[in-house]
Amino acid sequence: MSRINLDRITKLFGDDVVAVDDVSLEIADGEFMVLVGPSGCGKSTILRMIAGLEDVTAGEIMIGDRQVTDLEPKARDIAMVFQSYALYPHMTVEQNLAFGLRLRKTPKAELKQRVFDAAKILGLLPLLQRRPAELSGGQRQRVAMGRAMVREPQAFLMDEPLSNLDAKLRVQMRGQLMLLHERLKTTTVYVTHDQVEAMTLGERVAVLRDGILQQVDTPQELYRHPTNLFVAAFIGSPPMNLVEARVRAGRLAFGGWDLPSGGSVDLSAYEGKSLILGVRPSDMEDANVWRDDSLPTIVVTAEVTEELGSEVNVLFEVDEPPVTAEEIRAATVEQGDDDLLLAAEGARCIFCASVDARTTVKPGGSITLSLDPSRFHYFDPSTGRAVEATRAGASV
Repeated sequence: MSRINLDRITKLFGDDVVAVDDVSLEIADGEFMVLVGPSGCGKSTILRMIAGLEDVTAGEIMIGDRQVTDLEPKARDIAMVFQSYALYPHMTVEQNLAFGLRLRKTPKAELKQRVFDAAKILGLLPLLQRRPAELSGGQRQRVAMGRAMVREPQAFLMDEPLSNLDAKLRVQMRGQLMLLHERLKTTTVYVTHDQVEAMTLGERVAVLRDGILQQVDTPQELYRHPTNLFVAAFIGSPPMNLVEARVRAGRLAFGGWDLPSGGSVDLSAYEGKSLILGVRPSDMEDANVWRDDSLPTIVVTAEVTEELGSEVNVLFEVDEPPVTAEEIRAATVEQGDDDLLLAAEGARCIFCASVDARTTVKPGGSITLSLDPSRFHYFDPSTGRAVEATRAGASV
């Protein structure tokens, strides 16, 4: 068994900096778990605590059937792959792959077989006699992964291993990582700040904010049922549109429009009050391209159109101020961007609709958008909790 269990782990730096706050997480044997969140959320600190590179202030860590909270890194039987490749420049690929095994005095025949097997899986056989300077970024990262693989550890810990690669290579390497995991079935904990990377790689994804675990679920469940405003704003590209709407007789009023709520959530507790409405860009469509008479429509003026080939992002103003809840700021704005926050607070709300590429709308033109109320999301403005999650008693 190589499951990993984090039992209420906490990490303090100094007396008052809480980097990780009472996080409990169980990672199944052979699972690919992704830790995701904005900069400074504690995801890399958790990874380093699992590896033994950071002391645990409180709580326990289990790897397999062993309690490893106070064990040295070398005694934990894990392998790490970092953002930097950290290869020995004077050694060949083969020597880099074999270096850790030589330190452990692995028998020569076994060493050669392990290196050959890893090189074959990663497509490195033609490169074994090259040095790192003769390799591309993707090839170097594959060597770094191979060096971890040959050890046959209980778990792989990966700290943003693809962040140094260009966009095209990152897509290729994501595919190779998924294939590699399918072959090896080794428990993997993967850290990234890129939510697209998290959604494409993770069997489950753990979303963190300020050291606190927000939600753990499959990528599709995170997308369809975010438990709070932070997860809703962080997961999804383009991000979810959020606006304050007033509930009147089960309908939603905002921006001069009056729309049905769809009936999927009981909003009676908010009658005559406001809540935060969330609409995914993909849940709006150009009604002149795809028409469904059962769906309500709104007419808007396109401010910006982004033609992406397979779809067009249409940005338009809504006659409401933007939602400036702290959860949304944490998910969408980097620390220190105070000017951006001030500008947002004085502006109107900007929505994005991802519509069919056959749309003819241009900037400044009018477009009729159909919306699917059954896919609307609702959040309590005072707590930031999803209304569905609040009624179901789901925990954050």
